[in-house]
Amino acid sequence: MTDLFSAPAPTQTPQPPRSRSAQRRTQRVTAAQRRRRRRRRTAVLFLALLVVGGAGWFVYDKVLPGVDGFHLGSEAKDYAGPGTGSVDVTIEKGDTGAAIARTLVADDVVASTKAFTDAYKANPAAAGIQPGVYTLRTQMKASDVVALLAAQTGRVSTVLTIPEGFTVDQILDRASTVAGIPRSDFTKAMKNTKATGLPAVAKKNYEGWLYPATYSFDPGVTATDILSQMVAQTKTELKDLKVPASEQQDVLIKASMIEREAKVPADQPKMAEVINNRLKQGWTLGIDAAVAYGAGKSGTELTNADKADANNKYNLYVLTGLPPGPIASPGRSAVEAVVKPATGDLMFWTAVNLDTGKTLFASNKHDHDLNVAKLRAWQAANPGKG
Repeated sequence: MTDLFSAPAPTQTPQPPRSRSAQRRTQRVTAAQRRRRRRRRTAVLFLALLVVGGAGWFVYDKVLPGVDGFHLGSEAKDYAGPGTGSVDVTIEKGDTGAAIARTLVADDVVASTKAFTDAYKANPAAAGIQPGVYTLRTQMKASDVVALLAAQTGRVSTVLTIPEGFTVDQILDRASTVAGIPRSDFTKAMKNTKATGLPAVAKKNYEGWLYPATYSFDPGVTATDILSQMVAQTKTELKDLKVPASEQQDVLIKASMIEREAKVPADQPKMAEVINNRLKQGWTLGIDAAVAYGAGKSGTELTNADKADANNKYNLYVLTGLPPGPIASPGRSAVEAVVKPATGDLMFWTAVNLDTGKTLFASNKHDHDLNVAKLRAWQAANPGKG
């Protein structure tokens, strides 16, 4: 019987003993193999470090600077200034300091986001930086850039000033000239009242709804942009004065006549009082500025025939009530006068000095006639002045 536990395993073949020289050769081969494996592992590790390191530098240099508030280290790369050439930079509405920094770095205005954000935080005026297009130099010192932006120095804009009492035609003529936009563009834009924001109560008539003020428009502004901003400002003023939507058109009609008639703000509430009292009595308003608007003339050119013309829808010597719409764009003080009129029994007013605009008020016809006599005396002493 065979003893399985004492017999050699079937797969094992007895090996003859090796010489010492053979053993040394085997050891040398094994050591060389180990060295080659170590070199391969080192090379792989080195390549891995390059990949990871490169990615890390990309994240540090490109990604992390875009994260608001992230900075690594205390030194910020900055240009010495004052800069060269010029570049137009756009700051969007709602941009944070970090967002502005990214834009400036992309345009090579500043050397690093950290340099700008550090300068931004150090300048209290930086919070007042406004959106818009600015002409700056490339490679500027970050603190200089912050100072220029805060002061709005170099801002590229169109400044449009509309005086109180301008009519729509006057406003559009000025806007077209200043902004370099064809008048026909405004005519076309006005047809889309949804885009301009003109309320339905205006009945597609922009008169009185283009607020008189000074506006600043960025490059590329359109006729719709200009109209919508003016209408929006009128809405803002009416809302601020708590004028109900249903009364806004009538308020603007009254205010526009007061704007054209009053020479000094102190007279405006009294004129509002006269208008209200005459409307309550069912009297005609007899306001020259409205008649002149409908006749296409200035107030000093009106004739007796003009005042008798019943075909003029703005002839307030013939027609009772308010005219069909405003006759100009009133300023805030005129609108305030309508909202908060003087109270009393005044029924008349007349200018008695056309140079100074001095105006006298009366509560009865007799006193008014005396005031008119003063006007006639002034006109006689100043021929050719109305």
